[in-house]
Amino acid sequence: MTLELIIDVLSETFSTVLIILLPILGVALVVGIAISIFQAATSIQEMTLTFVPKIIITAIAIVIMLPFMADKMISFTLKIFNMITTVIK
Repeated sequence: MTLELIIDVLSETFSTVLIILLPILGVALVVGIAISIFQAATSIQEMTLTFVPKIIITAIAIVIMLPFMADKMISFTLKIFNMITTVIK
């Protein structure tokens, strides 16, 4: 196992993780900013107002993005399994 192969595997791992997580984190960020703006405009400082909508919308985003995330994870896993067989030889 060479250093180049390890670097390639790690860089692909990090890029796959980013591709999977960025849409969900983006949705949570947009919802959080929208709720913060709403709280600043209305002077409502209720703590549950920030958590409940963010959790619900993030869960909905996860359910919607689940086929995409599963496809990316399955293809990455198959690529790693194929790479294991070539490295062992």
